[in-house]
Amino acid sequence: MLADSLKILLATEYAFVIKAQQFHWNVEGPDFSQLHKFFGKIYDEVYENSIDQTAEFIRILDDYTPGSFERFSELSVISGQTKIPRARLMIEELLANNGQMIELLNQCFGEAEQENQQGIADFLAGRIDAHGKHGWMLRSFLKDQRAWATTLDQYW
Repeated sequence: MLADSLKILLATEYAFVIKAQQFHWNVEGPDFSQLHKFFGKIYDEVYENSIDQTAEFIRILDDYTPGSFERFSELSVISGQTKIPRARLMIEELLANNGQMIELLNQCFGEAEQENQQGIADFLAGRIDAHGKHGWMLRSFLKDQRAWATTLDQYW
């Protein structure tokens, strides 16, 4: 049932936001300033563009939204982080969680299409795109060297 999947999505979005915010607060190292801003942008984007709308779609489907840390903890597919990892591990963990978000969004999108909920499907498609962009940016932070195309190699 789509409403149940959206509850899982809502809880998972909150877990993702909380983790990105924790990393924003606690990141250290030579890339502190850049990562501090980057993690802040991620949690802001997800919070502002996802949380309330997901909850409202649950209500549109005539169900009630979960609203406690305990319930979110039960529903979320993303585990909380109780330690303060190094900056690179923060990025790796958030990238893995972002992949989980995309999987869950795709699952919800399929259910929305099956239940002929086009407005919800449209919203979820936008969220898939947003998390795709988050993934690209997180992966870019993890690159140690630039990958050169073989066509460019012939010029060097």
